[in-house]
Amino acid sequence: MTKKILVLCALPYTNNVPHIGNIVGSHLPADIFARFCRMKNYETLFVGGADENGSPSEITALELRVDIKNFLDTLYPIHKKIYEWFNISYDIFSRTSKEIHHKVVKEFFLKIYENGFISEEEITLPFCENCKIFLPDRYVEGICPNCKYEKARGDQCENCSKILDPVDLINPKCKLCNKEPVFRKEKHLFLDLNKLENKIVEWIKSKEGIWREHVISYSLGWLKEGLKKRCITRDLKLGVKVPLKGYENKVFYVWFDAPIGYISFTLETSQENLEKFWKDKNCLIYNFLGKDNIPFHTIFWPAMLMANGEYNLPYNVVGLNYCNYEGSKISKSRKWGIFCEKIIESGVDVDIWRYYLIHLIPETADTEFKWKEFQDKVNGELIGNLANFVYRVLSFLKNHLNGKIENFKIGDKEKFTIAQIDYCLKTIVENLENVNIREAFRNVLKIAEIGNKYFQENEPWNLLKSNKTKCKKVIFFSSNIVRMLAVVLYPFLPKTAERIFEQLNLKKEFKWEDRFEIKLTQHTINEPKPLFEKLDDKKIEKLKRELTEPINLKSFFKEEKISLDYFSKIKMRVGKILEVEKIPNSKKLLKLLVDFGDEKKQVISGISEYYKIDELIGKKFVFVVNIEKKKIMDFESEAMILAATNKEKISLITIDKDIEEGSEVH
Repeated sequence: MTKKILVLCALPYTNNVPHIGNIVGSHLPADIFARFCRMKNYETLFVGGADENGSPSEITALELRVDIKNFLDTLYPIHKKIYEWFNISYDIFSRTSKEIHHKVVKEFFLKIYENGFISEEEITLPFCENCKIFLPDRYVEGICPNCKYEKARGDQCENCSKILDPVDLINPKCKLCNKEPVFRKEKHLFLDLNKLENKIVEWIKSKEGIWREHVISYSLGWLKEGLKKRCITRDLKLGVKVPLKGYENKVFYVWFDAPIGYISFTLETSQENLEKFWKDKNCLIYNFLGKDNIPFHTIFWPAMLMANGEYNLPYNVVGLNYCNYEGSKISKSRKWGIFCEKIIESGVDVDIWRYYLIHLIPETADTEFKWKEFQDKVNGELIGNLANFVYRVLSFLKNHLNGKIENFKIGDKEKFTIAQIDYCLKTIVENLENVNIREAFRNVLKIAEIGNKYFQENEPWNLLKSNKTKCKKVIFFSSNIVRMLAVVLYPFLPKTAERIFEQLNLKKEFKWEDRFEIKLTQHTINEPKPLFEKLDDKKIEKLKRELTEPINLKSFFKEEKISLDYFSKIKMRVGKILEVEKIPNSKKLLKLLVDFGDEKKQVISGISEYYKIDELIGKKFVFVVNIEKKKIMDFESEAMILAATNKEKISLITIDKDIEEGSEVH
């Protein structure tokens, strides 16, 4: 029976552009594994997509003052383009904002609800009185109670990875306005994880020998405190609406909705694939993700699947560690790291990046990108060993033997070399089957070393004069090593493998071969070319300057322009504040009576926290006077006072010279 393999990659938030750690931490290893499975002729589906319902996207859109749909529609193709440039071979890379996803999430939830794993409870949630909204977990930042990191989020501390609730934070602040929220009680829906605890523990323990040790120990350690019910709804506008009466204004928590994307995206490819990869018990599901996502994929998501009862559980949760940059964590705010939006135009071959990033896949511990190591490894191992071997053999063949490979019987030297290569092939397969990608790649490079050694020891440049027949035999065998190298190289450096096949004059069709075979006989190659250019110091310095500067997201969004005619419709006048009163039951609203010369208007404004009453009375400010009347807390507002704002403060717009009230502002 043909193996069925479903490869899943954790859904990235589209709140920013990916950095190098995102690529190495899930997308690249997942791609290498998926390519290998396809070459082995396993029925393989590689699924990924963008998590667009999360509050990170909504927060960033609010900060940029961009419509959320416009924001997501702009960031999604940027993500997709970057993954395509890295040759991440997704069969589908979709979006959780699609209608099909919303439909699948609702159906998935209702099945859990019918099965009795959903309960309703009243919980205490952060409410921002300034923004007048319940704050989602990620809208709250404060000090982590566990490690004292000062910018821990309300859902998880990115420093120590502890799962949190906003109420756990010390000195919590609203991320939108930097004010301290109050905590109010609100009814929400919960997934009854406690009912599934024994099953989850038993399932995790059954994965010993399949999962990496740190994934199992981290998951079991997280379970020591016992599983509690987990809230799965939020007071947000963005997301999948809850299909229950009384919850119409709530959406599902992003960590309930997002992993269901694995299922909805599979369905998007076909109903047949849904049945084949999610309901056929013979299918093996591999989840690739970073360590901050481990408990969600080993506890929360499997519990959802168990509660639903219709879909397969993951076979292997490939939890990877972090890739850091030159000594510390990658951070856009600190401009510390390599950011992928400019990497496409870097002028550096994609497989040079893939090559070094494979060395950095953090399989058992955190890894670190270092520019010096990047340069040395690329110039030494990739170019000096692998690329040099390929070019030496093929250029010799073209220049001295007219590019024609003849046929020869192999001798003891060749048989010994084949035995070495076969051992490498066996090791590569064993490691890739167990998702040990770095060790597999080391053995791919070892084949290049073996080929180089054979070529060097047999000195075909000397044989060309002394024994041309033997020279042809050495090149015949070396050329077949080059072909074998290209085959095993394909999952790792696909473009390079294709270039080698092109130079060998072969069709770009790659199937896995477990043993070395002579396949190039009586064959003529194409013109060989060097596979890569070396990275000199000047190039490295240029890359450092260009790739470590995060792009300003605002540059993706053009400000809407208005005509002078449109602007002229806005009537602004100077008004003098005559009276000021505090509005009962409000911390920030003031009622102003404003004189505009020929008339007086009432203005309701939320400036009480920034201005004392005596700072306003008798002062002149700029107002918009032709807006529609609006009721605020039962008081009618007839105009709007203008102010400059940031997160910390506001500053009312005034005039630098005295002028009569009612004067027009242009």
